[in-house]
Amino acid sequence: MKKNIIAPALSLIACAALMSSCAKELDSDKYFDDRVTLESVFTNVNQANGWLSQAFSFLKNDLADCHTKGGAFNHCFADDMYYGDRDPNKGAAFPYMESYNAFKKGDYDENFGAGFWDQAYKGIFQASIFIHNIDKLKGTIGVTEEEVEDMKGQARFVRAYFYWMLLRKYGPVPIMPDETADYTLSYDELSYPRNSYEEVADFIGEEMVQACKELKNWNRFQGQTDARSIIRPTRGAALATRALAYVYAASPLANGQLANGEHDPSVTAGFVSQLVNKDGKELLSTTYDESKWAKAAAACRDVIECPANYELYHVGIQTVDNKTTGYPKTITPPDDGDFSNKPWPEGWADIDPYLSYRDFFNGGAGLDNTEIIFSRGYNAADGWHNNVDGFVSHALPNNLFGFNCHGLTQKMVDAYYMNDGTDCPGKDSEYGGPDADPRPRREGWTTTRGENAYTNFPPLGQNVSLQYAEREPRFYASVAFNGSYWWNANPDVNSHYMQVFYYRGTITDNTTKETFNNGYQNSPYYLRTGIGVKKFVHPNDWRSVRDGEDYEHFVHKWEPAIRYADILLMYAECLNELNGSYSIPSWDGATTYNVSRNVAEMKRGIRPVRCRAGVPDYDGGVYGSQSQLRKRIKRERMIEFMGEGKRYYDLRRWMDAPVEETKTIYGCNVLMTQAQKDEFQQIVPIYDLPTVFSEKMYFWPISTDELKKNKNLVQNPGWKTFL
Repeated sequence: MKKNIIAPALSLIACAALMSSCAKELDSDKYFDDRVTLESVFTNVNQANGWLSQAFSFLKNDLADCHTKGGAFNHCFADDMYYGDRDPNKGAAFPYMESYNAFKKGDYDENFGAGFWDQAYKGIFQASIFIHNIDKLKGTIGVTEEEVEDMKGQARFVRAYFYWMLLRKYGPVPIMPDETADYTLSYDELSYPRNSYEEVADFIGEEMVQACKELKNWNRFQGQTDARSIIRPTRGAALATRALAYVYAASPLANGQLANGEHDPSVTAGFVSQLVNKDGKELLSTTYDESKWAKAAAACRDVIECPANYELYHVGIQTVDNKTTGYPKTITPPDDGDFSNKPWPEGWADIDPYLSYRDFFNGGAGLDNTEIIFSRGYNAADGWHNNVDGFVSHALPNNLFGFNCHGLTQKMVDAYYMNDGTDCPGKDSEYGGPDADPRPRREGWTTTRGENAYTNFPPLGQNVSLQYAEREPRFYASVAFNGSYWWNANPDVNSHYMQVFYYRGTITDNTTKETFNNGYQNSPYYLRTGIGVKKFVHPNDWRSVRDGEDYEHFVHKWEPAIRYADILLMYAECLNELNGSYSIPSWDGATTYNVSRNVAEMKRGIRPVRCRAGVPDYDGGVYGSQSQLRKRIKRERMIEFMGEGKRYYDLRRWMDAPVEETKTIYGCNVLMTQAQKDEFQQIVPIYDLPTVFSEKMYFWPISTDELKKNKNLVQNPGWKTFL
């Protein structure tokens, strides 16, 4: 098979460059400068590939899953993360509508981030034209029918993927005619109403099954082993997207439930009952249907059982303590009598949980990474690569020439477990309630000797609060706590293993004698909670400023748009919601799954994630309680997917946002100096970070331009409608 003709093997930026004239018009006969006809386009393999490439090119920019901040990318910041460099109170240079405060208050208008909708439907149009014309390529010399069918499957995948992204962000959306709309018609004739949430989810599912039949590869590396292969959609990616759509359709917001999994008819009096078409058609279900959870569970199992052989990324034990390169000696988790005694994938006896989690995100994972199910790669200019470079540069501290303004909330810090799987002392104590840990937070600091010697609490250094001692590996891979070490390969910095503190005022590095200020200052560039973020940061990432010019080097990182851990945890989540038993056929009808709240199957989804993380499995009491396991799965998702843009949508589909997004944000007392370190470590409310949620924030607003064009398109509840 001649894989070199398959368009998504091109980088997304190459696709955009190849068809740069395509982005401005929706009239297909104007896409090429020489006005060639569709007939000639789809009988020329290079032009056909260019057309397909353009469909994929719309996945970049506004439609990337992770970004530094602003525009459509604010979904990376829920109750776990915040950004501070666009706070209007700290400088007039930044537009108010892009500030964190405006975003968290829902204080933005209907045109904020409007490019998402526009780009998605352009991609849908582009893919639809391709699907209905690519058969013309059959019989062309050098192109087999199998290759043409695979190309059609790729176009069908990306079209359904655009619908998935629209559904997740806007809720129910219009499904365009399969052969696409005739853009020579008037606006009135092109006025398509919104389909229901369930209809859109089912359409995505059906299209992804058809794409799975048309696509030829289960694995991204079949027939091609270079960097281009990572962005090629596969049969597994199609099934995984189908599973995501079904899980969202089964979740409380779209399935007549409350956040606790119960059904209460009064829920229909709120947001759900307000979302109706002009003809009165309900767009969100007000009737609970448990079978949707079973359907979603079976879809997740299709991915688990498929021949792609997905597996969580893992790194072997490090026997050498090479701190200078960012690969320290493995810190073995406490013996749990289970995972401790078994090799991967049944245990952690032969892996490094810290590096296994850290390197998956920071670019340390290689091309043979079997956890990524779908990715937009790294090499799309202004797309994923630049998005995460921006993310990293905003997380790096000031003394590494970073912007020092992406941070974590105390709630996020408390969510991480201790290394033995217990809660940290004082967890969520500021909120009270049954989930708060009644013990006082740890006091004291690591020293050079005695029982608090920092060598007793790896990987901590000297003068670090014991609140950060003996935490799980994902904590150390993700949290930039006060006094944590940063690896860096910056040629303009003396120390490549630097301890960073966030006290107010200047701090002197004991090794280099240089002074830095990473704490509170009268500018946007400080951590509001005194807690930063390290996820996505590679030891070789750096930026510098020389003679007023910026210089930087960032390791390429693969976008985890869909990864296997997500499917595993969703599988357990779906099974946990079941009270009955269901027989659900597999995606191809080859077998039938018996789907029920089966503990062994729920463990199949949970244990690999917990094991790779280096924390013990839940006990039998948790698995035996539907409500307790629901809480644990939600917490596990909060930890595992921090910073990936999933928490924002999870809180909404669960209908937890009205509670979780309105809780006061806490953090360290950043006004304290190093001489007041005990006071700095006292957890206080951070009033600069607002906490507001209104029902209109369940879904993103549709722009007034789109409402003007489509007389049958209704706005999401709470947002202004064009009149």
